[in-house]
Amino acid sequence: MDDTEYHQIDAERRKARGALTNRTGRFEGQARVRVSDGWEIEEDLPPLRTEVREERARSMITYNRSPDLPFDRSINPYRGCEHGCIYCFARPSHAYLGLSPGLDFETRLVARPNAPAVLAAELRKPSYRVAPLAIGTNTDPYQPLERDRGIMRACLKVLHEFRHPVAIVTKGTLIERDLDILADMAAMGLVRVGVSVTTLDSGLSRAMEPRVPVPARRLAVIRALTGAGVPVRIMTSPIVPMLNDHEIEALLEAGKAAGADAASWIMLRLPLEVSPLFREWLEEAFPLRAARIMARVREMHGGADYSARWGHRMRGEGEYARMISARFAAAARRLGLDAPQPPLRCDLFRVPARPGDQLSLF
Repeated sequence: MDDTEYHQIDAERRKARGALTNRTGRFEGQARVRVSDGWEIEEDLPPLRTEVREERARSMITYNRSPDLPFDRSINPYRGCEHGCIYCFARPSHAYLGLSPGLDFETRLVARPNAPAVLAAELRKPSYRVAPLAIGTNTDPYQPLERDRGIMRACLKVLHEFRHPVAIVTKGTLIERDLDILADMAAMGLVRVGVSVTTLDSGLSRAMEPRVPVPARRLAVIRALTGAGVPVRIMTSPIVPMLNDHEIEALLEAGKAAGADAASWIMLRLPLEVSPLFREWLEEAFPLRAARIMARVREMHGGADYSARWGHRMRGEGEYARMISARFAAAARRLGLDAPQPPLRCDLFRVPARPGDQLSLF
């Protein structure tokens, strides 16, 4: 389908959603387009509701060799994310399911109820070699769906039982529910959490991240975690030119005041289907700034909306990218958020006995 061809969903139907359209995924040969049947009868369609289907996972741990990432393995209890962040670089992953990276990504979710059992089986393999595991790098494990499903908590229990190190990224407040497990793992040096706070402006947050807790609530999560002894870094990501770039220093100051001991940032990323989805949203939400914002983005990617080149994709390049990097580094240094963090412990890993296993006498 041509980049300009899309069907915009009525504003009332997509209320509290991020994307405007349900653009066809890149692997689909056909597009679904709503057309009139010729009867000219007014028809009120219902608001888009969140649908959840279950998937039986065959494996859980996904490995990567990217030099841009500080981890080589991750798990995802869910596919898709109801938070609906318009800038989410994970949206294109929904195309592998034959679904749209647009509204489908935030309304047609997949839960993996056997994830804890599969994860435990993988950790028990004699060939497994322990290293920190990342959760939340694709879709948020503490999105609203987790409240009813509890798959993330069950996975966390497995990691706790195995004494396995884990790094968690989230925007969700539901992580506070798991402080009992997290606090114990933190005492053993097994966990770090990254809390994403994109802006301090609740209006901008609601526009960009329609179903994410407001910024003040996410700062409260940082306070709750650090108060329980869980080390937290504030993630000021993504930095969007002329939308939240002026807030870098204020975001780091707020994170430090809440108890964060580290900070990180990533520039706006617009891979594959994310680019047209973001541009549609930008034209509707900030029409007077849209062209200038995209011009700045393209300056950092050689004239394109995005370049996935290793060593480049997370930060961009050029004068603007260097300025953002320098500002962030100066603020983090001033606030003491740039100190090296101790590595998560891997030496405590153990394979616990299963019910019925013969216990060792030694």
